[in-house]
Amino acid sequence: MVLVKVAVSSDLPPGGMKRYSVNGHELVVANVEGTYFAIAGNCTHAGADLSKGTLEGGVVTCPRHGSKFDIRTGKAISGPRIGFLKLKTGDAKTYGVKVEGNDLMVDLPDNPA
Repeated sequence: MVLVKVAVSSDLPPGGMKRYSVNGHELVVANVEGTYFAIAGNCTHAGADLSKGTLEGGVVTCPRHGSKFDIRTGKAISGPRIGFLKLKTGDAKTYGVKVEGNDLMVDLPDNPA
């Protein structure tokens, strides 16, 4: 694992999230009440860009089919809804975030996912 600078804290106000492509990894970094979290950038159901979804508290909702993930743990809270169907989805990968001064550092594997 290696710490890599992905952003500065001023890029992400409380309640904000942004997508970053770093060393072959697609991530979404979010600010939840002053604490930063990073999760894989794409939904585990159909690959939608989670940064285009919504962040409420610590829950990211996928913009495509509504899957919900806990940004802190990556745990799938609920799967997608397509019409009247409720499907399951897998948990999302998470990454550790460390704040060094104003820099947001993400703990990434040495090799791309």
